[in-house]
Amino acid sequence: MRIREERTSDIKAIHGVHELAFDSSAEAQLVDLLRSRGVAAISLVAEDGEEIVGHILFSPVSIDPPACDWRALGLAPIGVVPDRQRQGIGKSLINEGLQRCKERGFHVVVVLGDPAYYTKFGFMQSKHFGLGNEYQADEHFMVVELTPGVLDSFTGLVKYAPEFNEADC
Repeated sequence: MRIREERTSDIKAIHGVHELAFDSSAEAQLVDLLRSRGVAAISLVAEDGEEIVGHILFSPVSIDPPACDWRALGLAPIGVVPDRQRQGIGKSLINEGLQRCKERGFHVVVVLGDPAYYTKFGFMQSKHFGLGNEYQADEHFMVVELTPGVLDSFTGLVKYAPEFNEADC
């Protein structure tokens, strides 16, 4: 299995991964919407042979009040086809995705998800850094610093791309 950047030829397979992983088309539609509007900052696939078995997407988030030096992404969604879950594919996608975010100069990544899972990757509850979110999620809204200490100078309300409110997630 290898992790690589999404290609145009992967679009249909990526859509299928999210439909299978989430038992609905909402996340698949969100990925399509973010991609079509040029908001997908980093989009990676897990490929096993010729088959796409997983996908992860990162898109820009903003903070209110605005901060000029804020370079942040939101991790969402991540999906792995059901018969390949619990085999480390999601872990590989997250690790490679975070590395690429760091290499591209992003300071932080936020995620709305299971704390028991995401803390394994260094995510911490965002409320400890004075960061809220537009969904009023508490312990499930987390952040990881890619640049140590950067969160010492930012507080506010983190907002995902408007497409998240348009999709039926």
